[in-house]
Amino acid sequence: MKGPSPARLRKYFCQRLRLDWYLDDPGDGRTFPQISASILVWALLLGKMLRVSSHLGVESLAALSGRSLGVAAPFCDDTLSYFTTLLDPERSRRALTALVRGAKRGKAFEGEFIGLALDGTGSGRSAEKRCDLCHEQGKGWGHKWAAISVVGAGLDLPFDCEPFGPGDSELSASSRMLERSVNALGRRFADYVVVDALYANAPFLHLCDTLGLPVIASLKSNLPELFEAAQARFRNQAPHHSFSYQGGRVEIWDAHDFEPWSDLRWPTVRVLRYRHYRKDGKVFEAYWLTNLFKLSPFALFHLCKSRWEIENQGFNDAKNRYGFTHIPHHEKNALLVNALLTFLAMCVERLYRLRYLRRGTHESYTAIEFCRLLWIALGRNEPYDTS
Repeated sequence: MKGPSPARLRKYFCQRLRLDWYLDDPGDGRTFPQISASILVWALLLGKMLRVSSHLGVESLAALSGRSLGVAAPFCDDTLSYFTTLLDPERSRRALTALVRGAKRGKAFEGEFIGLALDGTGSGRSAEKRCDLCHEQGKGWGHKWAAISVVGAGLDLPFDCEPFGPGDSELSASSRMLERSVNALGRRFADYVVVDALYANAPFLHLCDTLGLPVIASLKSNLPELFEAAQARFRNQAPHHSFSYQGGRVEIWDAHDFEPWSDLRWPTVRVLRYRHYRKDGKVFEAYWLTNLFKLSPFALFHLCKSRWEIENQGFNDAKNRYGFTHIPHHEKNALLVNALLTFLAMCVERLYRLRYLRRGTHESYTAIEFCRLLWIALGRNEPYDTS
């Protein structure tokens, strides 16, 4: 029977994505390992694709379906906890970077522009403080993350994250992550950065200039002079452009000659305002600032809309499908490793399901269909090629 299976998925991971080097050496920090690191990493990755987020659940999977899962030796949940505590997260980051670069080289992305979206989110809750990364949240404690994802190219791939503890901030964590990501991917990989209003400040915009990336940022009342100037100019003007979009209608106002605020080293600022009349009767309006001056208003509108992909296809999927909010082991390094493995599982699953399996004229599997097919494959007990 043809179809997705753990064995075929591993073959795709090693041969098509060329990440066999990662399974051979994922950065194991154990001094005297008795169980191969490749077995444990592969079990963790498959567990996330099968919607099994706890280490105890992965242990049960390996015990019941180890042959079909591709796991040659049994292990316990404490083994996974100890393993992730000592696993080097930089090897997982390198694997994610290699995967994303390979996706571009293999023409997995669609459209003319590739964007990078940055945003922050929270995950995991506990009744008391358990590590240095815990933030007090109401009556409990939780963790905060900054993440980066490829957006605007028809395939959303979250490929890095940065936790920040008390005294740190989303903006500083995102700045470190963006600089690290651009250095790893290369300055010609992406065409723009899209962010929310928190990032619309001179230091972050100047960092993007240094990295050679144009910026699209949401414009709100945190920049009162520019925001009020844009509102005053566009308030009594008829829309400059109007077009149909997703069964509704979009009106656009666009101007290239707004004065930058005092500490921004841009000659001028372009401001785009759009009003989206949805087919369900709801109306949404937003303002955006950018230093992309050569794009048409229509193209710029679509790049602005890609800002929401990191939330909808990134954080929402990670939390609701892949167990991002679950804390398998509450330790600083294990938290980061678990988050990076979650993103790696998401990227591999999307490339395999939406690009590799979609070859031909048939429709691609939905995420839940793919998950169910993997579960069915576990019961087939097909021979596993250890080579």
